Amino acid sequence: MSRLVFLFYKLLMALSGLAMVAAFGAVLLGVVAREVHWDIPGLDAYAGYAIAAALFLALPGTLKHGDHIRVTLLLDRVPARLRSALEWWCLVAATGLSAFIAWYAVRLVWVSYVSHDVSPAADASPLWIPQISMALGCIGFALSFAHALILRFQGVAFMAVSESARSE
Repeated sequence: MSRLVFLFYKLLMALSGLAMVAAFGAVLLGVVAREVHWDIPGLDAYAGYAIAAALFLALPGTLKHGDHIRVTLLLDRVPARLRSALEWWCLVAATGLSAFIAWYAVRLVWVSYVSHDVSPAADASPLWIPQISMALGCIGFALSFAHALILRFQGVAFMAVSESARSE
């Protein structure tokens, strides 16, 4: 089961990279279009959608690799038993909060779809389409915290510590 979940994280990370390339392409096209006096309506909105997609889709993969900011100022100064209890509490709270956010992200996509909500930008595209990447990223984030909680219960480390965190 863990292997399947890790493949899902990798898929979301690959989609995030693709979204970054799309954002770069949209910005580059916008620069070129301004130079040759073209008007491409909604191009800025598409760049924004791609940047948001890249950010949300990368959430589970970056959590797995330990690249999120983790403040250990308090945890490094408390006894091991209290540290363990605080880490448990943090994982449970993060799992609950990320599941709550994922629920509302999916709900937002549904409401946008049902109400035919469109972008106020010049592209006037249906908003549920770019919101899908946000919902997928939030679902993956909630899954990654639940996965971390299960692995912690089994005594296995989930999050890697990045080199920059190790040196600080």
